[in-house]
Amino acid sequence: MKNILILLLLSNFVITNLSAQKITPSKKQTKDIHSLIEDYSKARENKDTLLLSHILTEDIDQLVSSGKWRKGKEESMKGMLQSSVNNPGTRTLIIENIRLLNPQYAIVDARYEIKNTDGTMRKMWSTFMAVFQNNEWKITAIRNMLPAR
Repeated sequence: MKNILILLLLSNFVITNLSAQKITPSKKQTKDIHSLIEDYSKARENKDTLLLSHILTEDIDQLVSSGKWRKGKEESMKGMLQSSVNNPGTRTLIIENIRLLNPQYAIVDARYEIKNTDGTMRKMWSTFMAVFQNNEWKITAIRNMLPAR
């Protein structure tokens, strides 16, 4: 019994320490993830459904700043494009942090700013969950947040 307890404690220690290690993205991973977010921004600005479809996973989900959930590629794309029409302006995403959970999954935090047509600025945050599939990065989740003031 004592040996089992020691083994359980040791395995818990190893798992905890391995999962706590920080994985720094390579230059290529960083460049590719930056390109992914730039492509997302371009696709939204230009209402480019082909590019948008290419960079999103089938099971993407999105939580927008109003609190509405969009689930799946079709609903998410429809909502993204409608949002761009309903809220015209220049959108800018500025990546602040890329955190790799492992070589296939990354969390990307970005400042999300929309310069409205009347000149006012809407400042938000976006968090993207990116997944490396078929030798390229794709967006599998988006969380948009409007900071409380």
